[in-house]
Amino acid sequence: MNENIIRLTTPLNNEVVSKLKIGDVVTISGQLLTARDQAHKRIVEEGSPIDLNNTVIFHAGPIIRTGENLKSNDFEIVAIGPTTSMRMNPYESDVLDLGVKAIIGKGGMDENVAEALKRNGAVYLVAVGGCAALYSDAVKDVSNVFWLDLGVPEAIWELNVEEFGPLIVAMDSKKGNIFKR
Repeated sequence: MNENIIRLTTPLNNEVVSKLKIGDVVTISGQLLTARDQAHKRIVEEGSPIDLNNTVIFHAGPIIRTGENLKSNDFEIVAIGPTTSMRMNPYESDVLDLGVKAIIGKGGMDENVAEALKRNGAVYLVAVGGCAALYSDAVKDVSNVFWLDLGVPEAIWELNVEEFGPLIVAMDSKKGNIFKR
């Protein structure tokens, strides 16, 4: 990969995230969680099934190949691409307040999210649409799944990733917003 890419490793921390600015290109290695609108809603209403402090959440509904028993840990990511992040606007500020340091998605997010990013020292990263196969290659394994009762796309998938990206910093922790540039 390009030497101008910033390589991040989870768990993220304030020092690393505060240096990111809009337009930076990053990759992520370590743990990544997926969560779409139904998972965000449940996190806000019931609490998270996993500690979200210093984590990264990807707005994605992965396509997953499984054995006959969905409860087995035999999962294979077939494709994983970003979903439209604005659907998470009603919940994202509350989720960020739980300690999330980076969100990955597609499209912009609202002013409430921008305020929450600043308040929590977090960033919003944009994934490139159409790169679902490329992103799935960066997934090394599935370490856990939560709330499978919501369905495969809506469940929270805990993934171990290596050089997941490229991702572009679209909203930084200082209220920089590439969509308003």
